[in-house]
Formats: sequence, structure tokens, C-alpha cells
Amino acid sequence: MSTTTATPAPAGTGPGAAPATPARSFNLNAVLIEGRALIALVIIVAIFAVLSDNYLTTGNLTTITKQVAFNAIVALGMLMVILNGGIDLSVGSTVGLTAAVAGNLFRGLDLPLSQAIMFPPVWVIVILSVAVGMLVGYLNGLLIAKLNLAPFIVTLGMLYVARGLTQVLLNGQNITNELSGQPYLGNTGFFDVFASRPLGLPISAWVMIILAVVFSLLLTRTPFGRWLYATGSNERAAQLSGVPVKRVQTRIYVISGFCAGVVGILQMANISSSTADLGQFYELNAIAAVVIGGAALSGGRGSVRGTIIGAFVIGFLANGLVIVGVSPFWQQVITGAVIILAVAVDQIQQIIQRRRGARRAVVNARAAGTGSQPPASTPA
Repeated sequence: MSTTTATPAPAGTGPGAAPATPARSFNLNAVLIEGRALIALVIIVAIFAVLSDNYLTTGNLTTITKQVAFNAIVALGMLMVILNGGIDLSVGSTVGLTAAVAGNLFRGLDLPLSQAIMFPPVWVIVILSVAVGMLVGYLNGLLIAKLNLAPFIVTLGMLYVARGLTQVLLNGQNITNELSGQPYLGNTGFFDVFASRPLGLPISAWVMIILAVVFSLLLTRTPFGRWLYATGSNERAAQLSGVPVKRVQTRIYVISGFCAGVVGILQMANISSSTADLGQFYELNAIAAVVIGGAALSGGRGSVRGTIIGAFVIGFLANGLVIVGVSPFWQQVITGAVIILAVAVDQIQQIIQRRRGARRAVVNARAAGTGSQPPASTPA
């Protein structure tokens, strides 16, 4: 007579038991992707340091950091959008629109039904200008989330809308002299604040650092971050799991507009003027920084750390090409080639990983099939 010994089920797998929470594991793939971008950065710095003695000087490094900070802040907002599987082509125009709004506020507001002109304080101008950038992002998110319009089409249209509004506000003229304010109006100090360098770093670099820390915590320590990665990986599955997909989509575009608005203020302070072409190509640099940093354009993969590294790769490369005297036309060719190479390497790595996963799955299936066969019966 044969006896059967029952094997107890593992904890958490029985009927009605709560699903086990997956333990956090070391993400080797993410480290390899970010490490690849970091190695590229080191190689770029080493090459241009050999080609030019002025490349690693304190003044040039400060200039690079300031320019990188502008692109990195916009790229952080773009990261949020790309993690969701979207795209935001309007950020560059939003930078210009924000600066145009701020410039007109410095000029003063003509009050209706009177001949009086109101000059808001500097902090009010900054808040209202950044709010305009957030409004542009909110409109993008609303059209994409509520009407299910394609992000590419919506943000491309908003690119033209924001750039057109910038032209209307500036009326073809740059705003320069009015930005310093008047002491008797209490709207001075704009350039004094943004021209300061606490601990030797420009204000734009400190803003980049603060936003990087905040966004990193947002993605790794809050439900919103988990929702964002979930919707980017599989929107339908996330929706069935109770994730507020539409709310997430709207918020990420507001965040992107906020980042563009902040850069509009910083750039206006940097060049001491508001111009119609301010912010051009920022959307391309932001997308490039996110992609070089290892984010997937399909969504669900990317990090703040990788995006910052990607922004530094572009910044150090662009500055090095200028330092060694490369033609501006060839600069665009080389930068574009680096972006294509980064995407190609990433795709090749993913193909290799998928093939290894498929082979591993076949081997495991065969092993499981062999082990499940019942032993041959022995006659008594």
C-alpha cells in the first residue's frame, strides 16, 4: 500500500491569501544602461581635455554646468512624459512663452477702464510666468487624457500655438531694458538673485539639483511614481489594477510645463532679455538627454540619474565641439549621430536580452516537462 505525503503550500499562495509582494532586487540592467552613458561622458571629457587646454578650466566648467542645468531641468519634465509612453514637443515653445509673459509683466500691466499701469513684484512675476507654463502643460494633458488624442499631434500643435503667442506678446521686439525694474516700484532684484552663485554654483545648477532630488523621490517613494511606471509599462493592466491612468497623464504634462516655465525664467535672467526665439530646440535636447540616459521611448523605463547623465553628455559634447572649433553644421551632425548611436546600442541590448530570455524559457520548459513525468511502475 502506498502512502502520499502532502507538501504544505508556501505562505501567501493558498486560497484567499493576499498576493506576495515582490522583493526589491538589484536592477543590473538599469545600472548597465546608466553606466554606458557615464562611460560615454568620461570618454568625451577625456578627448576634449586632450584637444584643448581650456576645456577643463573653472570658467568653462561653470559655463557648461549652467547650460546643462537648463537642458536637464526641461529633460526632467520630459522624463515624466516619456515614462508614460508620451512625448512633449511643446516644451521649447513654452520656455519662450514663459519668458515673454515675464517680460511683459516687467513692462507693466495696463489696467482696464483707467490709464494706470500696474507693476507686480518680482516674486509675483515669477509665479505667474511659471503658472503659464503649467497651464500649457495642463491643456496638453487634458487633450491627451480626456479626448485620447495622440501626444505627438497635440504637443506639435501646442508648439505652434505657444510660439505664435510668444510672437504676439513680443510684437517682433526683444524686451531688454525693462527687466531691471525700478527701485521706487519695488520690482528690482531679479538679476541680482539669478546672477548669484551660492557655493560657487550658478542658481540654475542649484535648481537642477533640487528638482532632481524631488523628482527622484517622487518616482521611487510615492504611489504616483509607481503609477507612472505601471501606466508606461502596460496602460491597460494598470487601469484594471485601479491606477488613475487619466489623472497620471494629465499631471505629467503639467509637470513638464512647470519645468519649461522654470527654465524660461532662468534663461531670461541668463541672457538679460526676452526674445522670440528663446527655447528653440530645447525639446530635442530634452528628448536626447532622456534617451541617452537609458529611458525607453515606449515608456516604463528610465530614471532621474540617467537623465542627468544624458544631459551632461550632450552639454560636454556640444561645448567641446565649440572649444575645438568644429563648424556649427557639423556640430549638429555629430550630436545627431551620438543620439542615434545611443538608441541603436540600447535596442541591440534589448534584442540580446529578449533572445536570452526566450532561450532560458525554452530550457526551463523542457526541464519542467522532464521532471513532471511519472516514474515507471515496477511489477510486484
